[in-house]
Amino acid sequence: MIFYLLLLLYFFSLTSCNNIHMKKNQIIALYGIGIALYVVLSAFVNIPIVNRIKLDLGYIIFAIYLANFCISASIVGIAGCIIAELLKGGSLRIAWPIGQAFIGLTLGYLYPKTKNNLLKILYTIISVFIGIGLIKTVIEVAMYQFPLQAKFLSNSVAFVIDAIAMIIGVLLSNKVKIKKQ
Repeated sequence: MIFYLLLLLYFFSLTSCNNIHMKKNQIIALYGIGIALYVVLSAFVNIPIVNRIKLDLGYIIFAIYLANFCISASIVGIAGCIIAELLKGGSLRIAWPIGQAFIGLTLGYLYPKTKNNLLKILYTIISVFIGIGLIKTVIEVAMYQFPLQAKFLSNSVAFVIDAIAMIIGVLLSNKVKIKKQ
């Protein structure tokens, strides 16, 4: 499993849009740091909101990396989500990483195309709604036969909480710039 994540990490390091002046080993190290931060904040620093839904602070790191490294930073959210899920519960619910992949690919494509924070926030809300509110819901209903209404309601609450964390990351991304050599 770790081998495949490292292989995926290397592949994404080759496709990053803002790292033209960085060496591949620097990019891999930065992504590794991003994944580690995501895992620590997602697995160990959560703020309980409702039932099992918590404010996932890893989304802040995810948004900062997407703003700085575009589509290739999706690896931070995908790998971070997989590792955090395994650490928290010992099992992997595949719907989260698939939702993360949609969010990462969409926002990684859209963030560099705009400098307007309000537009970035709008993109974030729409993308997180589709990734968590719709894609995750459909996968969980199909795989685990959860009742659609109950799952959509809980995932809608999760969408709002996750969107808030991503918006914080978008706003912080203007202050946090990764130095390129």
